[in-house]
Amino acid sequence: MTLILGLNAYHADSSACIVKDGVLLAAAEEERFRRIKHWAGLPVEAVRYCLAEAGATLADVDHIAINRDPKAHFLQKALFAFRQRPSFALIRDRLANAAKVRSPLDELASALNVPRERVRAKLHAVEHHLAHLASAFFVSPFEEAAVVSVDGFGDFLSAMWGVGRGTEIEVKGRVFFPHSLGLFYQAITQYLGFWSYGDEYKVMGFAPYGRPTRMAEMERIVHLHADGTYSLGLEFFRHHAEGVEMVWQGGYPEVGRIFSPALEELLGPARAKDAPLEERHADIAASAQAMYERAFFHLLDVVQRESGLNCLCLAGGCALNSVANGKVYRRTRFRRLYMPPAAGDAGGAIGAAFVVWHQLLGNPRSFVMDRASWGPGWSDEELARFVANHRAAIEAQGCRIAQASDDRELVEHVAAAIAKGAVVGWFQGRMEWGPRALGNRSILADPRRPDMKDILNLKIKRRESFRPFAPAILRERVAAWFEEEDDVPFMMQVFQVRPDKRGLIPATTHVDGSGRLQTVTRDANPRYYDLITAFEKKTGIPILLNTSFNENEPIVCRPEEALDCFLRTKMDLLVLGRTILAREEGAAEHTTDARS
Repeated sequence: MTLILGLNAYHADSSACIVKDGVLLAAAEEERFRRIKHWAGLPVEAVRYCLAEAGATLADVDHIAINRDPKAHFLQKALFAFRQRPSFALIRDRLANAAKVRSPLDELASALNVPRERVRAKLHAVEHHLAHLASAFFVSPFEEAAVVSVDGFGDFLSAMWGVGRGTEIEVKGRVFFPHSLGLFYQAITQYLGFWSYGDEYKVMGFAPYGRPTRMAEMERIVHLHADGTYSLGLEFFRHHAEGVEMVWQGGYPEVGRIFSPALEELLGPARAKDAPLEERHADIAASAQAMYERAFFHLLDVVQRESGLNCLCLAGGCALNSVANGKVYRRTRFRRLYMPPAAGDAGGAIGAAFVVWHQLLGNPRSFVMDRASWGPGWSDEELARFVANHRAAIEAQGCRIAQASDDRELVEHVAAAIAKGAVVGWFQGRMEWGPRALGNRSILADPRRPDMKDILNLKIKRRESFRPFAPAILRERVAAWFEEEDDVPFMMQVFQVRPDKRGLIPATTHVDGSGRLQTVTRDANPRYYDLITAFEKKTGIPILLNTSFNENEPIVCRPEEALDCFLRTKMDLLVLGRTILAREEGAAEHTTDARS
């Protein structure tokens, strides 16, 4: 038996996974345990969970793979330092972070109370973008595919691409620091007043409210080259010369200002964090999204032409741009696409582990990631006991408790409540891996209600009003409801809703007629599938509105967090396994017949 522990450590979205004889057993992000979004540092709690799921201790692990290699591209780093003479503070911070990456074993052993001499695992530093590529290709259903990773930066690269065949990945090209599509998008995100780490998805959601009227300016910021690569107009950025302040250790990740004063001279004054959003901001967001797509598909066209392949695996933080992902079939010659549920840095833990298993140890492939439920889980019986243990507190908050006798009774009851307008916290089985709630840690609602988006944004999620919600659809109904037809199990693509269907599901149709769909099969998640089926039988709509079970916090992990979130928001029902909690007053103020 071979146990491999994979880590994304000392970086944002810290995470861990455990692989046993080439099969993934568990994976989780540290933020879910620490309750701090995008938690950065050593993922001790995620490691603790993964080892428990494997029935092992740190002393049983054979290999530890980390998705960073400080030694990678040393010559390019040295030449850059010689030519650019970056600030001493920038060099000092990077060297300190690299030192931690080279030696996490002492800290892990101490945190897990394992004597250091008992830790026999070999430590492997896997280049950041190779780990990204592996996180998609080695768990995909493809034996051969083009592989592309695009993100901010990792190991002095912002992109890597090549061809995956069997157990090998052949690298064909790279984009080196200081040029980066991810950093371009992050700089525009900051410019638009969204300063929290990971806020790029807000710009993506805001972009359809504007028009791409600033493309001439965007072309000065991002330059495309004949070989498929791109470069930045560096006068608009700080990172290459002054450096950017970054906090990656033991808490919420923080990134200093990336853009230079020249960007404001080009685009006008940056938006203050709490200032109103104006039409010009929407136009800049739309222009940035259009520029990103132009560069992204420029690269993909070259990769496809040179590889001659029609299968594509995507990873890296930019692979979370689901709007661009949804246009791959329309704008390239690729005809099959796979992206893992955690395409960003968290997923590098899995990629690093599978690089060790396949490329270093020479083992064949035997695993396909066709589901996302790799986190902590609770059975129906455990959840019923949890509710029983908290009955007094629950009833004191004005809630009724009911128990469904079987799955049929459960889905019929919940589907009927959703059809009447109820907002439902849905907590089932094992937590999802990656940034999306996919039917195990979800808030569910009726997509037919025009006011449901505002209800959720204002009273449940408490977030910006422009942000859209996702349609979870039965896989066999996709072609009838969307203009594209594909498997999208991890909610990583945005498709256009068919024009004649948009008015039927206004709560999950964005302003541009699109929806970031999740396709649901019975094999992957039978209870979730049956719930959507029950809703379809009542309403004729094979879709539920699905959003993550949280309120400005990481997605809930444990039943305690689900109960707390339910009680402090205005959800109508909380479903823990087959146990149903409902507020005594019955329907909340928004719970009315959707057709009224």
